[in-house]
Amino acid sequence: MQFDEYQQLASKTGLYNVPGLQYKLMYLSMGLAGEAGEVVEKIKHVVRDSNSEISEEKRELLKKEIGDVLWYASQIALAFDLSFDEVAQHNIAKLADRAARGVIKSEGDTR
Repeated sequence: MQFDEYQQLASKTGLYNVPGLQYKLMYLSMGLAGEAGEVVEKIKHVVRDSNSEISEEKRELLKKEIGDVLWYASQIALAFDLSFDEVAQHNIAKLADRAARGVIKSEGDTR
């Protein structure tokens, strides 16, 4: 599946109770933060309770939460009329450039 295809299919499941971009952006941003927190929480439990060894059950739960993060990220991109394919391609190009310049471990958005 391509990122843009995912983005379009995912958009069919978005339910927004209030019209307007401001509400949509707040809803999507809070959802992304919440789901990212759930990913971190699942990983915390694996580290704390299982010495970082993940069971198949925990792996499936983590997969679901990562999928939720993907959904929210794709819909934020769509709200700003950004192709998810382009977002992914840009990110890989940015990381490759940083690796080539030896600044992967540096800090800052414009390194």
